[in-house]
Amino acid sequence: MLLSLLQVAGTAGAAHGQTSRRPLDWLALVLLVLGPAVLWAHRRAPRVVCAVVVAAAAAYLALGYPYGPVFASVAVVLVATVLRGHRLTAWVAAGALLAADAITHVRSGADGAWWAPELVVSGWAVVVLSVAEVVRVRAERAASFRQAAQERRRRQAGEERLQIARELHDVVAHHLSLINVQAGVALHLAERRPENVEPALRAIKDASSEALGELRSLIDVLRDDRTRAPRAPAPTLATVDDIVERSAHAGLEVKKTVEGQVRSLPAAVELAACRVVQEAITNVVRHAQARRAVVALGYGAGLLTVRVDDDGRAAVGDAQLEQGNGLRGMHERAAALGGTLVVGPSPIGGLRVELTLPTGDGQ
Repeated sequence: MLLSLLQVAGTAGAAHGQTSRRPLDWLALVLLVLGPAVLWAHRRAPRVVCAVVVAAAAAYLALGYPYGPVFASVAVVLVATVLRGHRLTAWVAAGALLAADAITHVRSGADGAWWAPELVVSGWAVVVLSVAEVVRVRAERAASFRQAAQERRRRQAGEERLQIARELHDVVAHHLSLINVQAGVALHLAERRPENVEPALRAIKDASSEALGELRSLIDVLRDDRTRAPRAPAPTLATVDDIVERSAHAGLEVKKTVEGQVRSLPAAVELAACRVVQEAITNVVRHAQARRAVVALGYGAGLLTVRVDDDGRAAVGDAQLEQGNGLRGMHERAAALGGTLVVGPSPIGGLRVELTLPTGDGQ
């Protein structure tokens, strides 16, 4: 409505100084209103609307009516058409409008002075299309940035879900496996030596309490409660001693050895190493039917090496463990920190899990 009023009123005002042009009549008013009137349908049929608006303007110029803001609707439709991805249609339509105006001047027998307004119209069309192209490029770049940011957020969310899933698996599998073994020991002792049931039950209580504490910390992360501190510190290599002690309650003799100078390592490295030890011991308890295991920590120059050996059944090894989430989670932890994890036969008869992680300290 406003655009129609602009074209009619503006052209009527501009016509006073153009005595050589045809006076405005009812057909001129129809052509001036037609372009703005069909713009509402541009979203549904951009090419058709662009053609109608440009055709109305070309007819207006071909009939010799005065110059004025008749080009306002043309500018709007050209910019909108370019932004909707129909760039060729917009450029062809603009070229057709300029050609129609030039042909009208030639056929009217005008002298060489007609080139001046034609150059003005051509410059106007180039400016409008150039602005449309700049706006289109900026819009596409902004859309690309938004899509990249969305993909990055989805990737980060997926990585966080994967990390939480690994933590849940390691916590639940380790503690429940030990609780299951200790419960079996308690039942066995209850029948034969009731006086020895208390240590097994106490071990079950300790393991379940620790598991509940870690699960609460993970649930707090899932709730995204930024105002609440974690209920328990992240596991470090110092907790390997606790794993050794709990494994002893489960009937597995675990020995810990340390090579090199013990030093503080990045939190992510210590967490990954602790979880790998935890998962390896869990697999020994659940699958290996072992009596003895050795956990070796090696502090090297810029590297941390963790080895877990057992004297159980070597046949129950990599091929079978690959089917579950435990070994896959260990490989993912190693790869996430730029390290490696190798599973193979152990010199003491069972299975060896060897983790190597860069520490970034160069010591």
